[in-house]
Amino acid sequence: MDNETPVLGTLVLAAGKGKRMNSSLPKVMHTVLGRPMLGYALAAAPDGSPVAAVVGHGWERLRDYLSSSFPSAALIRQEEQRGTGHAVKVARPWWEKFKSVLVLNGDLPLLRRATVQSLVEFQASSGAACVLLSFTMPSPRGYGHVVRSGETLSIVEDKDATPAQRKIQEVNGGCYVFDARALASVIDGLSDDNAQNEYYLPDAVNAISAGGGAVAAIEVDSCECLGVNTQADLAKVTRLMRGRILSSLMEMGVRFMDADSAWVGPDAEVEPDVEIMSGAVILGKSFVGRGSVVGVGCVLNNARLGAGVRLAPYVVVEDSELKDGASAGPFAYVRGGSVLSEEAFAGKFVELKNTAVGRGSKVAHLSYMGDAVIGELANVGAGTITCNYDGVSKLPTKIGDRCFVGSDTMLVAPVSLGADSTTAAGSAITADVPDGALAVGRARQRNIEGWASRKTAREA
Repeated sequence: MDNETPVLGTLVLAAGKGKRMNSSLPKVMHTVLGRPMLGYALAAAPDGSPVAAVVGHGWERLRDYLSSSFPSAALIRQEEQRGTGHAVKVARPWWEKFKSVLVLNGDLPLLRRATVQSLVEFQASSGAACVLLSFTMPSPRGYGHVVRSGETLSIVEDKDATPAQRKIQEVNGGCYVFDARALASVIDGLSDDNAQNEYYLPDAVNAISAGGGAVAAIEVDSCECLGVNTQADLAKVTRLMRGRILSSLMEMGVRFMDADSAWVGPDAEVEPDVEIMSGAVILGKSFVGRGSVVGVGCVLNNARLGAGVRLAPYVVVEDSELKDGASAGPFAYVRGGSVLSEEAFAGKFVELKNTAVGRGSKVAHLSYMGDAVIGELANVGAGTITCNYDGVSKLPTKIGDRCFVGSDTMLVAPVSLGADSTTAAGSAITADVPDGALAVGRARQRNIEGWASRKTAREA
Protein backbone atom coordinates (compact mmCIF):
# COMPACT_ATOMS: atom_id res chain seq x y z
CA MET A 1 0.00 0.00 0.00
CA ASP A 2 1.55 3.33 -1.05
CA ASN A 3 1.36 6.52 0.98
CA GLU A 4 -1.36 7.99 -1.24
CA THR A 5 -3.82 5.15 -0.72
CA PRO A 6 -6.39 5.89 2.03
CA VAL A 7 -6.09 3.63 5.02
CA LEU A 8 -9.83 2.96 5.21
CA GLY A 9 -12.34 1.87 2.61
CA THR A 10 -16.10 1.72 3.24
CA LEU A 11 -18.07 -1.16 1.76
CA VAL A 12 -21.88 -1.04 1.84
CA LEU A 13 -23.75 -4.31 1.38
CA ALA A 14 -26.77 -3.49 -0.79
CA ALA A 15 -27.44 -6.58 -2.90
CA GLY A 16 -30.43 -8.04 -1.08
CA LYS A 17 -33.88 -8.29 -2.60
CA GLY A 18 -35.72 -7.90 0.68
CA LYS A 19 -38.35 -10.59 0.06
CA ARG A 20 -40.40 -9.61 3.11
CA MET A 21 -40.79 -6.08 1.80
CA ASN A 22 -43.14 -7.54 -0.86
CA SER A 23 -42.02 -4.91 -3.34
CA SER A 24 -40.36 -4.82 -6.75
CA LEU A 25 -38.15 -2.01 -5.46
CA PRO A 26 -34.70 -3.15 -4.24
CA LYS A 27 -34.70 -3.20 -0.47
CA VAL A 28 -32.12 -0.45 0.08
CA MET A 29 -33.92 1.87 -2.37
CA HIS A 30 -36.93 2.14 -0.09
CA THR A 31 -36.89 5.67 1.28
CA VAL A 32 -36.89 7.10 4.78
CA LEU A 33 -38.17 10.68 4.60
CA GLY A 34 -37.33 10.91 0.92
CA ARG A 35 -33.78 9.50 1.05
CA PRO A 36 -33.13 5.86 0.05
CA MET A 37 -31.71 3.70 2.83
CA LEU A 38 -28.63 3.20 0.68
CA GLY A 39 -28.05 6.94 0.86
CA TYR A 40 -27.97 6.89 4.65
CA ALA A 41 -25.37 4.11 4.65
CA LEU A 42 -23.15 5.88 2.14
CA ALA A 43 -23.47 9.16 4.03
CA ALA A 44 -22.27 7.42 7.20
CA ALA A 45 -18.82 6.80 5.68
CA PRO A 46 -16.06 8.78 7.43
CA ASP A 47 -14.60 11.81 5.67
CA GLY A 48 -12.04 10.88 3.07
CA SER A 49 -12.97 7.21 2.95
CA PRO A 50 -13.53 5.82 -0.56
CA VAL A 51 -16.86 4.01 -0.74
CA ALA A 52 -18.23 1.10 -2.73
CA ALA A 53 -21.61 -0.60 -2.80
CA VAL A 54 -22.16 -4.28 -3.49
CA VAL A 55 -25.34 -4.50 -5.54
CA GLY A 56 -27.39 -7.38 -6.87
CA HIS A 57 -31.18 -7.42 -7.15
CA GLY A 58 -32.37 -4.46 -9.23
CA TRP A 59 -28.81 -3.24 -9.59
CA GLU A 60 -29.68 -0.87 -12.45
CA ARG A 61 -31.74 1.30 -10.11
CA LEU A 62 -28.93 1.38 -7.61
CA ARG A 63 -26.47 2.28 -10.36
CA ASP A 64 -28.62 5.20 -11.45
CA TYR A 65 -28.98 6.43 -7.87
CA LEU A 66 -25.26 6.22 -7.23
CA SER A 67 -24.39 8.05 -10.43
CA SER A 68 -26.69 10.95 -9.51
CA SER A 69 -26.17 11.17 -5.74
CA PHE A 70 -22.81 9.51 -4.99
CA PRO A 71 -20.88 9.64 -8.28
CA SER A 72 -17.55 8.80 -6.64
CA ALA A 73 -18.86 5.53 -5.18
CA ALA A 74 -17.73 2.31 -6.83
CA LEU A 75 -20.35 -0.20 -7.95
CA ILE A 76 -19.62 -3.90 -7.43
CA ARG A 77 -22.08 -6.45 -8.80
CA GLN A 78 -22.85 -9.61 -6.88
CA GLU A 79 -24.53 -11.51 -9.69
CA GLU A 80 -25.47 -14.45 -7.47
CA GLN A 81 -26.67 -13.46 -4.01
CA ARG A 82 -25.27 -16.02 -1.61
CA GLY A 83 -25.07 -14.06 1.61
CA THR A 84 -23.11 -11.24 3.21
CA GLY A 85 -19.87 -13.21 3.35
CA HIS A 86 -20.12 -13.93 -0.36
CA ALA A 87 -20.77 -10.24 -1.07
CA VAL A 88 -17.60 -9.23 0.76
CA LYS A 89 -15.65 -11.94 -1.06
CA VAL A 90 -16.87 -10.64 -4.43
CA ALA A 91 -15.64 -7.17 -3.43
CA ARG A 92 -12.22 -8.36 -2.32
CA PRO A 93 -10.29 -6.84 -5.26
CA TRP A 94 -11.64 -3.46 -4.18
CA TRP A 95 -11.08 -3.56 -0.41
CA GLU A 96 -7.86 -5.56 -0.06
CA LYS A 97 -5.79 -2.51 -1.07
CA PHE A 98 -6.76 -0.72 2.15
CA LYS A 99 -5.31 -1.15 5.62
CA SER A 100 -8.81 -1.45 7.10
CA VAL A 101 -12.29 -1.87 5.67
CA LEU A 102 -15.55 -0.63 7.17
CA VAL A 103 -18.45 -2.92 6.23
CA LEU A 104 -22.01 -1.62 6.65
CA ASN A 105 -25.34 -3.26 6.02
CA GLY A 106 -27.28 -1.04 3.65
CA ASP A 107 -30.51 -1.19 5.66
CA LEU A 108 -29.40 0.70 8.79
CA PRO A 109 -30.70 4.24 8.20
CA LEU A 110 -30.63 5.19 11.88
CA LEU A 111 -26.92 4.51 12.30
CA ARG A 112 -25.23 7.79 13.22
CA ARG A 113 -22.11 8.92 11.43
CA ALA A 114 -20.52 9.79 14.77
CA THR A 115 -21.04 6.21 15.93
CA VAL A 116 -19.36 4.85 12.82
CA GLN A 117 -16.47 7.27 13.30
CA SER A 118 -16.01 6.10 16.89
CA LEU A 119 -15.93 2.49 15.75
CA VAL A 120 -13.29 3.27 13.12
CA GLU A 121 -11.16 5.19 15.61
CA PHE A 122 -11.38 2.40 18.19
CA GLN A 123 -10.20 -0.20 15.68
CA ALA A 124 -7.33 2.01 14.58
CA SER A 125 -6.16 2.79 18.11
CA SER A 126 -6.60 -0.75 19.49
CA GLY A 127 -5.14 -2.56 16.52
CA ALA A 128 -7.90 -5.16 16.78
CA ALA A 129 -8.40 -7.47 13.82
CA CYS A 130 -12.12 -6.77 13.95
CA VAL A 131 -14.40 -4.44 15.87
CA LEU A 132 -18.17 -4.58 15.49
CA LEU A 133 -21.22 -2.80 16.83
CA SER A 134 -23.62 -4.66 19.06
CA PHE A 135 -26.76 -3.77 20.95
CA THR A 136 -29.12 -5.28 23.48
CA MET A 137 -32.54 -6.46 22.37
CA PRO A 138 -35.03 -7.98 24.85
CA SER A 139 -36.53 -10.19 22.14
CA PRO A 140 -33.60 -10.88 19.82
CA ARG A 141 -35.26 -13.26 17.41
CA GLY A 142 -33.80 -13.10 13.93
CA TYR A 143 -30.55 -11.41 14.91
CA GLY A 144 -27.06 -12.83 15.26
CA HIS A 145 -26.22 -13.41 18.93
CA VAL A 146 -22.91 -12.15 20.34
CA VAL A 147 -21.42 -15.04 22.30
CA ARG A 148 -18.65 -14.10 24.71
CA SER A 149 -16.39 -16.69 26.28
CA GLY A 150 -13.53 -15.28 28.27
CA GLU A 151 -11.46 -13.13 25.92
CA THR A 152 -13.01 -14.56 22.76
CA LEU A 153 -16.09 -13.40 20.92
CA SER A 154 -18.18 -15.07 18.25
CA ILE A 155 -21.48 -14.46 16.46
CA VAL A 156 -24.12 -17.15 16.04
CA GLU A 157 -27.03 -16.56 13.68
CA ASP A 158 -30.43 -17.05 15.28
CA LYS A 159 -31.40 -19.90 12.92
CA ASP A 160 -28.22 -21.77 13.81
CA ALA A 161 -28.18 -20.98 17.54
CA THR A 162 -28.80 -23.40 20.39
CA PRO A 163 -31.72 -22.70 22.74
CA ALA A 164 -29.29 -21.27 25.28
CA GLN A 165 -27.65 -19.01 22.70
CA ARG A 166 -31.04 -17.70 21.54
CA LYS A 167 -31.52 -16.27 25.03
CA ILE A 168 -28.48 -14.01 24.64
CA GLN A 169 -29.79 -10.46 24.26
CA GLU A 170 -26.60 -8.87 22.95
CA VAL A 171 -26.84 -9.06 19.17
CA ASN A 172 -24.84 -8.12 16.10
CA GLY A 173 -25.44 -4.59 14.78
CA GLY A 174 -24.34 -5.26 11.18
CA CYS A 175 -21.46 -2.78 11.20
CA TYR A 176 -17.81 -3.92 11.25
CA VAL A 177 -14.29 -2.60 10.87
CA PHE A 178 -11.82 -5.27 9.77
CA ASP A 179 -8.10 -5.23 9.43
CA ALA A 180 -7.97 -5.94 5.69
CA ARG A 181 -5.21 -8.54 5.97
CA ALA A 182 -7.06 -10.39 8.70
CA LEU A 183 -10.24 -10.39 6.63
CA ALA A 184 -8.40 -11.54 3.53
CA SER A 185 -6.91 -14.46 5.47
CA VAL A 186 -10.33 -15.94 6.29
CA ILE A 187 -12.78 -14.78 3.61
CA ASP A 188 -12.05 -17.64 1.20
CA GLY A 189 -12.56 -20.23 3.92
CA LEU A 190 -16.16 -19.40 4.74
CA SER A 191 -18.63 -22.26 4.55
CA ASP A 192 -22.28 -22.33 3.53
CA ASP A 193 -23.01 -25.24 5.86
CA ASN A 194 -25.81 -23.51 7.74
CA ALA A 195 -29.57 -23.18 7.82
CA GLN A 196 -29.61 -20.67 4.96
CA ASN A 197 -26.93 -22.33 2.81
CA GLU A 198 -25.29 -18.93 2.58
CA TYR A 199 -21.89 -17.49 3.35
CA TYR A 200 -22.23 -15.37 6.48
CA LEU A 201 -19.92 -12.42 7.10
CA PRO A 202 -20.15 -13.01 10.88
CA ASP A 203 -18.40 -16.33 10.24
CA ALA A 204 -15.38 -14.29 9.17
CA VAL A 205 -15.47 -12.65 12.61
CA ASN A 206 -15.58 -16.08 14.21
CA ALA A 207 -12.69 -17.36 12.09
CA ILE A 208 -10.54 -14.36 12.99
CA SER A 209 -11.30 -14.90 16.68
CA ALA A 210 -10.62 -18.63 16.46
CA GLY A 211 -7.26 -17.89 14.82
CA GLY A 212 -6.18 -15.72 17.73
CA GLY A 213 -7.08 -12.34 16.26
CA ALA A 214 -8.42 -9.72 18.62
CA VAL A 215 -12.15 -9.17 18.19
CA ALA A 216 -14.18 -6.61 20.14
CA ALA A 217 -17.79 -5.47 20.20
CA ILE A 218 -18.91 -1.98 21.14
CA GLU A 219 -22.46 -1.70 22.44
CA VAL A 220 -24.60 1.18 21.19
CA ASP A 221 -28.20 2.29 21.53
CA SER A 222 -30.46 -0.31 19.97
CA CYS A 223 -32.31 2.13 17.71
CA GLU A 224 -29.13 2.88 15.74
CA CYS A 225 -28.88 -0.71 14.56
CA LEU A 226 -32.51 -1.40 13.78
CA GLY A 227 -32.57 -3.15 10.43
CA VAL A 228 -35.39 -2.97 7.91
CA ASN A 229 -36.85 -6.22 6.64
CA THR A 230 -40.55 -5.40 6.33
CA GLN A 231 -42.73 -2.42 5.48
CA ALA A 232 -43.61 -2.24 9.18
CA ASP A 233 -39.89 -1.96 10.00
CA LEU A 234 -39.57 0.81 7.44
CA ALA A 235 -42.45 2.73 8.99
CA LYS A 236 -40.90 2.35 12.44
CA VAL A 237 -37.46 3.67 11.49
CA THR A 238 -39.11 6.50 9.54
CA ARG A 239 -40.94 7.62 12.67
CA LEU A 240 -37.75 7.41 14.71
CA MET A 241 -35.77 9.37 12.11
CA ARG A 242 -38.51 11.99 11.99
CA GLY A 243 -38.38 12.41 15.76
CA ARG A 244 -34.59 12.69 15.71
CA ILE A 245 -34.64 15.40 13.03
CA LEU A 246 -37.43 17.43 14.64
CA SER A 247 -35.76 17.29 18.06
CA SER A 248 -32.56 18.65 16.54
CA LEU A 249 -34.42 21.46 14.79
CA MET A 250 -36.31 22.46 17.91
CA GLU A 251 -33.02 22.67 19.82
CA MET A 252 -31.86 25.12 17.13
CA GLY A 253 -34.91 27.35 17.61
CA VAL A 254 -37.39 26.07 15.02
CA ARG A 255 -41.00 26.18 16.24
CA PHE A 256 -43.54 23.46 15.43
CA MET A 257 -47.24 23.98 16.00
CA ASP A 258 -47.70 20.21 16.20
CA ALA A 259 -44.49 18.20 16.19
CA ASP A 260 -46.49 14.98 15.94
CA SER A 261 -47.79 15.85 12.47
CA ALA A 262 -44.92 17.67 10.72
CA TRP A 263 -42.26 15.89 8.66
CA VAL A 264 -38.80 17.18 7.77
CA GLY A 265 -36.33 15.18 5.68
CA PRO A 266 -32.63 14.61 6.42
CA ASP A 267 -31.38 16.83 3.59
CA ALA A 268 -33.56 19.84 4.42
CA GLU A 269 -32.14 22.88 6.18
CA VAL A 270 -34.35 25.05 8.40
CA GLU A 271 -33.04 28.18 10.10
CA PRO A 272 -33.98 29.39 13.61
CA ASP A 273 -37.21 31.32 14.19
CA VAL A 274 -39.03 29.46 11.44
CA GLU A 275 -42.57 28.43 12.36
CA ILE A 276 -43.88 25.21 10.88
CA MET A 277 -47.58 24.50 11.17
CA SER A 278 -49.30 21.16 11.53
CA GLY A 279 -49.18 18.69 8.67
CA ALA A 280 -46.31 20.41 6.84
CA VAL A 281 -43.86 18.22 4.90
CA ILE A 282 -40.36 19.46 3.98
CA LEU A 283 -38.31 17.05 1.89
CA GLY A 284 -35.37 16.94 -0.51
CA LYS A 285 -32.72 19.64 -0.45
CA SER A 286 -35.14 22.26 0.79
CA PHE A 287 -34.05 25.40 2.63
CA VAL A 288 -36.28 27.59 4.82
CA GLY A 289 -34.87 30.95 5.83
CA ARG A 290 -35.06 32.64 9.20
CA GLY A 291 -38.45 34.03 10.22
CA SER A 292 -40.46 32.21 7.58
CA VAL A 293 -43.83 30.56 8.22
CA VAL A 294 -44.75 27.27 6.58
CA GLY A 295 -48.52 26.95 6.77
CA VAL A 296 -50.80 24.05 7.58
CA GLY A 297 -50.48 21.17 5.12
CA CYS A 298 -47.75 22.76 2.98
CA VAL A 299 -45.42 20.50 1.02
CA LEU A 300 -41.89 21.59 0.10
CA ASN A 301 -39.63 19.43 -2.06
CA ASN A 302 -36.29 20.84 -3.18
CA ALA A 303 -37.72 24.25 -2.37
CA ARG A 304 -35.75 27.30 -1.32
CA LEU A 305 -37.46 29.88 0.89
CA GLY A 306 -35.67 33.09 1.81
CA ALA A 307 -36.06 35.01 5.05
CA GLY A 308 -39.53 36.09 6.12
CA VAL A 309 -41.43 34.06 3.53
CA ARG A 310 -45.09 33.39 4.31
CA LEU A 311 -46.87 30.29 3.05
CA ALA A 312 -50.60 30.14 3.74
CA PRO A 313 -52.17 26.67 4.15
CA TYR A 314 -51.79 23.98 1.49
CA VAL A 315 -49.08 25.46 -0.69
CA VAL A 316 -46.90 23.06 -2.71
CA VAL A 317 -43.43 24.25 -3.75
CA GLU A 318 -41.29 21.92 -5.86
CA ASP A 319 -37.86 22.69 -7.34
CA SER A 320 -38.55 26.41 -6.98
CA GLU A 321 -37.59 29.46 -4.94
CA LEU A 322 -39.41 32.15 -2.96
CA LYS A 323 -37.08 35.01 -2.11
CA ASP A 324 -37.09 37.19 1.02
CA GLY A 325 -40.53 38.43 1.97
CA ALA A 326 -42.39 36.58 -0.78
CA SER A 327 -45.69 34.87 0.00
CA ALA A 328 -48.01 32.30 -1.50
CA GLY A 329 -51.32 30.60 -0.96
CA PRO A 330 -53.57 29.29 0.18
CA PHE A 331 -53.73 26.39 -2.30
CA ALA A 332 -50.93 27.61 -4.57
CA TYR A 333 -48.68 25.33 -6.63
CA VAL A 334 -45.19 26.63 -7.45
CA ARG A 335 -43.10 24.21 -9.50
CA GLY A 336 -40.63 23.56 -12.27
CA GLY A 337 -37.93 26.11 -11.49
CA SER A 338 -40.24 29.01 -10.71
CA VAL A 339 -39.00 32.02 -8.73
CA LEU A 340 -41.00 34.54 -6.70
CA SER A 341 -38.76 37.55 -6.12
CA GLU A 342 -38.73 39.73 -3.02
CA GLU A 343 -42.22 40.69 -1.79
CA ALA A 344 -43.90 38.89 -4.72
CA PHE A 345 -47.17 37.06 -4.18
CA ALA A 346 -48.87 34.01 -5.69
CA GLY A 347 -52.36 33.75 -4.27
CA LYS A 348 -55.33 31.47 -4.03
CA PHE A 349 -55.42 28.56 -6.48
CA VAL A 350 -52.50 29.96 -8.52
CA GLU A 351 -50.12 27.66 -10.38
CA LEU A 352 -46.66 28.76 -11.52
CA LYS A 353 -44.52 26.56 -13.76
CA ASN A 354 -41.05 27.66 -14.88
CA THR A 355 -42.08 31.25 -14.21
CA ALA A 356 -40.19 34.17 -12.70
CA VAL A 357 -42.31 36.70 -10.83
CA GLY A 358 -40.58 40.05 -10.30
CA ARG A 359 -40.17 42.02 -7.10
CA GLY A 360 -43.48 43.14 -5.62
CA SER A 361 -45.60 41.62 -8.39
CA LYS A 362 -48.86 39.79 -7.72
CA VAL A 363 -50.57 36.81 -9.30
CA ALA A 364 -53.45 36.86 -6.92
CA HIS A 365 -56.25 34.43 -7.78
CA LEU A 366 -57.11 31.43 -9.92
CA SER A 367 -54.38 31.97 -12.53
CA TYR A 368 -51.88 29.80 -14.38
CA MET A 369 -48.49 31.20 -15.44
CA GLY A 370 -46.31 28.80 -17.42
CA ASP A 371 -42.93 29.59 -19.02
CA ALA A 372 -43.40 33.26 -18.19
CA VAL A 373 -41.27 36.17 -17.01
CA ILE A 374 -43.16 38.81 -15.05
CA GLY A 375 -41.48 42.13 -14.33
CA GLU A 376 -41.57 44.20 -11.14
CA LEU A 377 -44.73 45.63 -9.53
CA ALA A 378 -47.03 43.97 -12.04
CA ASN A 379 -50.55 42.80 -11.27
CA VAL A 380 -52.01 39.71 -12.92
CA GLY A 381 -55.79 39.60 -12.57
CA ALA A 382 -57.92 36.66 -11.54
CA GLY A 383 -58.40 33.86 -14.04
CA THR A 384 -55.48 34.87 -16.27
CA ILE A 385 -53.57 32.10 -18.02
CA THR A 386 -50.64 31.76 -20.35
CA CYS A 387 -51.49 29.58 -23.33
CA ASN A 388 -47.91 28.32 -23.48
CA TYR A 389 -48.21 24.94 -25.22
CA ASP A 390 -49.05 24.62 -28.91
CA GLY A 391 -49.08 20.83 -28.90
CA VAL A 392 -45.41 20.58 -29.81
CA SER A 393 -43.39 23.19 -27.91
CA LYS A 394 -43.59 25.25 -24.72
CA LEU A 395 -43.58 28.94 -25.67
CA PRO A 396 -42.65 31.99 -23.58
CA THR A 397 -44.66 34.92 -22.29
CA LYS A 398 -43.17 38.19 -21.04
CA ILE A 399 -45.09 40.64 -18.86
CA GLY A 400 -43.26 43.93 -18.34
CA ASP A 401 -42.77 46.07 -15.24
CA ARG A 402 -45.92 47.62 -13.75
CA CYS A 403 -48.25 45.84 -16.18
CA PHE A 404 -51.90 45.49 -15.24
CA VAL A 405 -53.31 42.29 -16.71
CA GLY A 406 -57.09 42.31 -16.58
CA SER A 407 -59.04 39.40 -15.18
CA ASP A 408 -59.65 36.42 -17.45
CA THR A 409 -56.96 37.40 -19.95
CA MET A 410 -55.67 34.66 -22.25
CA LEU A 411 -52.01 35.31 -23.13
CA VAL A 412 -51.38 33.26 -26.27
CA ALA A 413 -47.64 32.60 -26.33
CA PRO A 414 -45.25 33.63 -27.65
CA VAL A 415 -46.31 37.09 -26.62
CA SER A 416 -44.82 40.11 -24.84
CA LEU A 417 -46.53 42.86 -22.85
CA GLY A 418 -44.50 46.04 -22.61
CA ALA A 419 -43.87 48.02 -19.44
CA ASP A 420 -46.89 49.90 -18.01
CA SER A 421 -49.26 48.22 -20.47
CA THR A 422 -52.78 47.04 -19.64
CA THR A 423 -55.05 44.33 -20.98
CA ALA A 424 -58.80 44.59 -20.84
CA ALA A 425 -60.62 41.95 -18.84
CA GLY A 426 -61.68 38.96 -20.89
CA SER A 427 -59.16 39.58 -23.67
CA ALA A 428 -57.33 37.01 -25.76
CA ILE A 429 -53.93 38.58 -26.44
CA THR A 430 -52.27 37.12 -29.52
CA ALA A 431 -49.85 39.91 -30.45
CA ASP A 432 -47.23 41.91 -28.58
CA VAL A 433 -48.46 44.95 -26.64
CA PRO A 434 -46.32 48.14 -26.72
CA ASP A 435 -45.20 49.96 -23.58
CA GLY A 436 -48.03 51.89 -21.97
CA ALA A 437 -50.72 50.60 -24.34
CA LEU A 438 -54.18 49.21 -23.59
CA ALA A 439 -54.83 45.92 -25.38
CA VAL A 440 -58.40 44.85 -26.00
CA GLY A 441 -58.77 41.43 -27.55
CA ARG A 442 -62.42 40.50 -27.24
CA ALA A 443 -65.54 40.46 -29.38
CA ARG A 444 -67.67 43.61 -29.24
CA GLN A 445 -70.69 43.14 -27.00
CA ARG A 446 -74.06 43.05 -28.78
CA ASN A 447 -77.37 43.12 -26.86
CA ILE A 448 -80.31 41.38 -28.57
CA GLU A 449 -83.52 43.01 -27.38
CA GLY A 450 -86.55 40.76 -26.76
CA TRP A 451 -84.55 37.57 -26.97
CA ALA A 452 -85.99 36.06 -23.75
CA SER A 453 -89.67 36.48 -24.81
CA ARG A 454 -89.04 35.05 -28.29
CA LYS A 455 -87.21 32.10 -26.74
CA THR A 456 -90.18 31.43 -24.45
CA ALA A 457 -92.60 31.58 -27.38
CA ARG A 458 -90.55 29.08 -29.37
CA GLU A 459 -90.54 26.63 -26.47
CA ALA A 460 -94.33 26.88 -25.88
